[in-house]
Amino acid sequence: MVVVSSSSAVIVIDLQVGVVIDCVDAAGVVARTATLVDRARAEGVPVVWVQDHGDFAEGTESWQLVPALRRRDDEPLVRKAYRDSFADTDLDDILTGLGVTRLVVAGAQSDYCIRTTTQSAAARGYEVTLVSDAHTTTDAEHDGVMITGAQIVAHTNMYFRGLRSPGQMFGIDTHGAVALGSSDIREEVGR
Repeated sequence: MVVVSSSSAVIVIDLQVGVVIDCVDAAGVVARTATLVDRARAEGVPVVWVQDHGDFAEGTESWQLVPALRRRDDEPLVRKAYRDSFADTDLDDILTGLGVTRLVVAGAQSDYCIRTTTQSAAARGYEVTLVSDAHTTTDAEHDGVMITGAQIVAHTNMYFRGLRSPGQMFGIDTHGAVALGSSDIREEVGR
């Protein structure tokens, strides 16, 4: 166990109707994310929502968050057009304003917006925990090689569990086990 003193926020990325179509275990990921969001709210941990505005017209059904997730009016919404949730958005300003130093990340898609955003957060000095059972993606093909969504999720978890940088903590944990509290967080890195 490693003791980390930080102020956390839960970041929910692109769990929109049009994004999760054909994603592996989408219903399970959404349900686990909803549980994580409820825990964060109960513990007074900020929840920040990121919504793709580059691929879907605002207000369309595909653009909407999945029905099981409800953003509260007082919870920040970041509108993004790139895979990196920090790129050309106010996410960094929002997190700074909230005093956040640690991100707990859930959402879609593992191999695009999740991986890009978590790496960008790490490069910006944030501590990051990827919620290992609360991110998803679709099957993919590259140069004739098929890769299942489940393999991509597993590889993303493996990759992120092995991420290292001086003076920062990164790790993975399940939605039910991840520490959310804002001080003296006990986190088992590499779980």
